[in-house]
Amino acid sequence: MKIKLVAIDLDGTLLTDDKKISDATVKVINQASQAGVKIVLCTGRPLTGVAEHLKTLGLAGDDQYVITYNGALVQTIEGRVIIRHTLNYDDYTDLEALSRKLRSHFHVETENHIYTANKNLSPYTIGESFYVRMGIRYREVSEMPHSLKIPKGMFIDPPEKITALRHKISQKFLDKYYFVQSEPYFLEVLNKSASKGNALLDLTKRLTFKPENVMAIGDQGNDLSMLQFAGTAIAMGNAIPEAKQLATFVTDTNENDGVAHAIQKFVLDA
Repeated sequence: MKIKLVAIDLDGTLLTDDKKISDATVKVINQASQAGVKIVLCTGRPLTGVAEHLKTLGLAGDDQYVITYNGALVQTIEGRVIIRHTLNYDDYTDLEALSRKLRSHFHVETENHIYTANKNLSPYTIGESFYVRMGIRYREVSEMPHSLKIPKGMFIDPPEKITALRHKISQKFLDKYYFVQSEPYFLEVLNKSASKGNALLDLTKRLTFKPENVMAIGDQGNDLSMLQFAGTAIAMGNAIPEAKQLATFVTDTNENDGVAHAIQKFVLDA
């Protein structure tokens, strides 16, 4: 069945290692978009961290969509939120207390800011602030606004510590929240209903598309749910083994126009 929507992860997939989109990939995505195919960027970043790439691709309008915060929000490119699965203040206090027990740095992201109670900021929090174009607000737990809607929290530490930390989280938390490792140094925690796969399911229902109409392209653990959902699942050449195992096709790497090759093969030449 014809592909009507292409869901594309950002880091390690659409973007090269220097965080750019190659000219060849821009050209192929433009051709697909002009043919009426919905191009949906699916990322752990907020909309602010995607804006420059949407501009590069020439994507705009209130009928074009972005999946942000690993599926916690589905938004139009103009910023209108159409689907929301977020955390609240009580979730924040529970998770922040867990981070202290595990001796891990922790922050949460809202639609406008990064909040942390860590006086000694993690360099990974500073790096995240740069990449997503959001400022950092230090707040004691008692100072956090109770009304915040929080798309995601993040445990952020060196890869070896994050790997060890994953095995220390109690079943109580695993049952209540969705944990996903989006990068070697990020363990993200979201509402149990939030994932890229669930966000794609919700969005395609609104658009009256079927999974067979969807192609998803990704490389990391936070992409597995959308690869499972899509009728055509594409793993990057640089993807983790779990993504390649789910894939319909393994394309080239993010450094060698893997996204462009996949869209050319399954959308433009199909």
